Amino acid sequence: MAKSNKISVLTILVLIVAVMVLVSMAEGRRLVISRKSTPSCVKVYGVESGDTCFSVTQTFNMTATFFYAMNPNLNCDSLFVGQWLCIAGSA
Repeated sequence: MAKSNKISVLTILVLIVAVMVLVSMAEGRRLVISRKSTPSCVKVYGVESGDTCFSVTQTFNMTATFFYAMNPNLNCDSLFVGQWLCIAGSA
């Protein structure tokens, strides 16, 4: 009976350590994600009739990568007249 209790206690300790390691890993990942910088927009453009994401990048001489980084939640398939797009700043 005493041997069974020792095994149970050892099993519980191993499980506690495993949970602590998992929590530590999860916290570490959260910190890495939170270091992501948010775009800082300094100039905007109001969408006009006929504009597309491609035409805006061409008009303002922007790379597509920079444009999408500055407008992360943009759906290029549903631009509307008067919508503000960030065209200058830091991504």
